[in-house]
Amino acid sequence: MLLLHCPLLLLLLPLSSRTQKLPTRDEELFQMQIRDKAFFHDSSVVPDGAEISSYLFRDTPKRYFFVVEEDNTPLAVTVTPCDAPLEWKLSVQELPEEASGEGSGEPEPLEQQKQQITNEEGTELFSYKGNDVEYFVSSSSPSGLYQLDLLSTEKDTHFKVYATTTPESDQPYPELPYDPRIDVTSLGRTTVTLAWKPSPTASLLKQPIQYCIVINKEHNFKSLCAVEAKLSSDDAFMMAPKPGLDFSPFDFAHFGFPTDNNAGKERGFLKSSSKFGRQTSSKPRVDLHKVCIGNKNIFTVSDLKPDTQYYFDMFAVNTNTNMSTAYVGTFARTKEEAKQKTVELKDGKVTDVFIKRKGAKFLRFAPVSSHQKVTFSVHSCLDAVQIQVRRDGKLLLSQNVEGVRQFQLRGKAKAKYLIRLKGSKKGASVLKILATTRPNKQSFPSLPEDTRIKAFDKLRTCSSVTVAWLGTQERNKFCIYKKEVDDNYNEEQKKREQNQCLGPDTRKKSEKVLCKYFHSQNIQKAVTTETIRGLQPGKSYLLDVYVIGHGGHSVKYQSKLVKTRKFC
Repeated sequence: MLLLHCPLLLLLLPLSSRTQKLPTRDEELFQMQIRDKAFFHDSSVVPDGAEISSYLFRDTPKRYFFVVEEDNTPLAVTVTPCDAPLEWKLSVQELPEEASGEGSGEPEPLEQQKQQITNEEGTELFSYKGNDVEYFVSSSSPSGLYQLDLLSTEKDTHFKVYATTTPESDQPYPELPYDPRIDVTSLGRTTVTLAWKPSPTASLLKQPIQYCIVINKEHNFKSLCAVEAKLSSDDAFMMAPKPGLDFSPFDFAHFGFPTDNNAGKERGFLKSSSKFGRQTSSKPRVDLHKVCIGNKNIFTVSDLKPDTQYYFDMFAVNTNTNMSTAYVGTFARTKEEAKQKTVELKDGKVTDVFIKRKGAKFLRFAPVSSHQKVTFSVHSCLDAVQIQVRRDGKLLLSQNVEGVRQFQLRGKAKAKYLIRLKGSKKGASVLKILATTRPNKQSFPSLPEDTRIKAFDKLRTCSSVTVAWLGTQERNKFCIYKKEVDDNYNEEQKKREQNQCLGPDTRKKSEKVLCKYFHSQNIQKAVTTETIRGLQPGKSYLLDVYVIGHGGHSVKYQSKLVKTRKFC
């Protein structure tokens, strides 16, 4: 029988026959002893069949005790490091024969028992150094006083200890399958699909098991305890206890149960206390994600970054005991983004670009000669696009472009420009782009801010309509076209024909009304009107105005739907 105790246990183990009875696994007595807070206060105890959580300060050893009363007793001890490697060893020393009986008479005062304690170290049974979850298992252990010594040399840390004298029947930790590896069954740019064999604890013993997946970019984890320590805002799953006081596993306030304020202040565990605990806001949260998925044996992790290495860990958790076992972790690198083909721009030549919905295109401009300035002209034919220009890696420009826009940047000898064009979320984008080191060479015509065509309702007749549009200070050629459409022609149909990059060369000759030149130095007077004749009564027409630049490239104004009068 494994019994509860601690350094206090040594105080309760006199070498005389008049010994105090030690706590046993008897459930009624066990519960009574739990309620007796004074009995366990500040004691280093290992209860039989219950996992305890505690804290180690760096380079400050901690010692736990328990008693096995009878020879040939099965024994299992499990130590789980949380966020730092541990050094621990298990040793045993014989119990005096007088201490193993029921005892008679009244227990001796504690001060008298202290003088009778032995200081022998005992026989070492097992030792370990590292951050693995390690076990000591014996099917036949001798009776004696067992001593567990723990030390952390790296940093303050948490750990868990579990000990039992009935390992066969307890089985609190989920059992791993014969092949405990996690398999990567599918790999994408932003997704990884994982599969694993079920725990026999779920499939054979029918105990409730859920699986928790942990994803991060740094390393694999040996225990769920280590994950919880990292996930916590203060890099530990609970506040550090007050130096000099051990953590009692039976102080339920530390597990979220309410307690009186005075008890919490005495131990320094309250989260509002900054004197003994760590500051929770001083450390940023790590890039670590944990998701519990029930009892499924396959799961797809999504929303990952392309060409990035991720580490995946799987933990089987017994939902009855909340104790877990780690599968063998794995890692995988997501696939790279499809490499974009970079289009080379030639000085002074217009290039047509098509971009898929939400897509992007990369272009490169490398002037062959030194230059003082470089001009980028962009004509977005449909929806707005985003343009970014980098010179030798440095971002110079980031703008949304709708219609025609021109950007002039300072040049640099032997500079190379990388242009990134990002399309619209609404649909595919079509645009024309020109790069030149000769600012006077403009292939795109300039446009007024307002590219609408205005129709005068009072001037409508059964055979004509009168319209007006704005021009610019530069002399340009304007051509107007008409097309008869059905009466049910609506704005949605008109929007589909709004590709401003389609020029007059795509129109039928019969649709052409006229072409003319005009401009005005006074921008307020740069307005022209035109009456379109020869129309049919009560018919709908779509009107388009094109402005044609010196290089022959045209830009279309916004289409206008008009209707002649039916009766005159």
